[in-house]
Amino acid sequence: MLATGLWPLLRLFGEALRPGEDGEVLGVLRDTLQGRAFRVAFWNTLSSAAGSVAVSTVIGVALALATGLARLPGRAVMSFLALSPLLIPSQIVALAWIELLGSGSPIAGLLRPLGIAPAPGQPNPLYSGSGVAWLMGIEHMPLVFIAVRARLAAVPLDLVEAGRIAGAPAGRIVARVILPLAWPAAMAGAVLAFAAAVGNFGVPALLGIPGRFPVLTTLIYQRLNGFGPDVIGRVAAMALVLVALAAAALVLRQAIVARLTVPVGAGAAFTGFAPGRWRWPLAALVWLALAWVAILPMVALAATALVPALGVPFGPDTATLRNFEAAIQNPAVRRAFANSFALAAGAGAILAAVAIPLAWLSRTGRSGPARVLSWLAEGAWVVPGTVLALATILVYLPPLPGLGFSIYGTAAILLLPYLGRFLPLTLRPVEAALAAMDPSLDEAARIHGVSPARRMLRIAAPAALPAAAAGALVIFMTALNELTLSALLWSAGNETVGVQIFSMQYEGNSTGAAALSVMSLALVAVLVAAADRLARHLPPGTLPWRGP
Repeated sequence: MLATGLWPLLRLFGEALRPGEDGEVLGVLRDTLQGRAFRVAFWNTLSSAAGSVAVSTVIGVALALATGLARLPGRAVMSFLALSPLLIPSQIVALAWIELLGSGSPIAGLLRPLGIAPAPGQPNPLYSGSGVAWLMGIEHMPLVFIAVRARLAAVPLDLVEAGRIAGAPAGRIVARVILPLAWPAAMAGAVLAFAAAVGNFGVPALLGIPGRFPVLTTLIYQRLNGFGPDVIGRVAAMALVLVALAAAALVLRQAIVARLTVPVGAGAAFTGFAPGRWRWPLAALVWLALAWVAILPMVALAATALVPALGVPFGPDTATLRNFEAAIQNPAVRRAFANSFALAAGAGAILAAVAIPLAWLSRTGRSGPARVLSWLAEGAWVVPGTVLALATILVYLPPLPGLGFSIYGTAAILLLPYLGRFLPLTLRPVEAALAAMDPSLDEAARIHGVSPARRMLRIAAPAALPAAAAGALVIFMTALNELTLSALLWSAGNETVGVQIFSMQYEGNSTGAAALSVMSLALVAVLVAAADRLARHLPPGTLPWRGP
């Protein structure tokens, strides 16, 4: 953990705080903050993140209230679709929306009767600051949705029944009882969405770079690609600003949760109102919103993958599998899949193996150092991926001490930050599984003189194995299409699927990028189904789509 996350970040911040060329204290940081390019990117980052929070909050709260307060038909499927942007990589989300709203959209015939078909020759409105904000808002909307739905699921039935007994209509109960309990969760989710938007790379890279709307993550990427390691001090200063923004947001979220959340009593939970005659109209409205947010972009992406070229409308006479065949026959694509499989599987297996002893030592063994390491594990997860990638370059670009060679340009430099970043995805579920275990089992073994190693292997490991396996699957799904780290760390021969999709779209091969995205999403869908089968054996919250 120290080698994969903490130490690289400390080195990076050290570079950002170095004196300037003339020895001025904090000279590198001051010069960076005074630069015009930084100021433009900084304000663009704030404005797009703020706009995305507005989108995330409005849509997330609306969907959470509709699916959480009304017993609608199919609301389990509705909840899954509302969470789907969380399961789809940002570059694929961006690509799907580009194909949906582009003037050559292959499903324009489907959209025209709805009055939302893009006009021929019209520039894609997504290539702008508002487009970046809209798409990041859609991508991070599930963070607000999860927070509000979880809070609604904890509303005691007694409170609602008391309002009914007093003669209050459903609308008044919602306004006076339920919403005051839910709005701190909505605020906390919105702040978390802001922190995620500040560090987002995939959406600003695919929309902001061609739209001439730089943000801090894309400016760091372009500076490193254009000038190389010589600009490490300045980009480290930009990275420090990103971390400061994300950290401030997370501190604010913690304050909201601690100070504004109202505790509720135990007892049966409220499961929603019976909507009566509004049942089907409300369900239709929710389905229309979900179709626009989650379904139509994926339909446009699949249609783009099935047409021979951009601008060709999708239909039975134009549909072809040529793009999929070309992708499968492309050596770079096959290599990217092999690399992503190896990296994702390796990260999942290693972190599952690490999570069990670390969780046991911190929870059951009550080891102080293990508790500190467990707490520090969040560090590499909450900082923007671009920052961690930059920190990894800084530490592992020179030859390793005592070994005389550098891992820069190898697959190892991708695996190391994967290990640092994704550890919480399996550590937290394993800790929850061990916390739910009967403590008398370990206590009895300890009294009988069983060694700590045997207690961990014979008692804790079997109980934690399902959670560790599910966490490894979630890591595999997340790492398989990862772009934010890989965009700065990949090298020839070590391409990943996320990098390949980004490169193909950037080079103008949109149909090939769409085909590769569809193949990748199909694989993720299989993995989601496999992980979902483990759900009944897992602690609550292990699988994000089963959270609400």
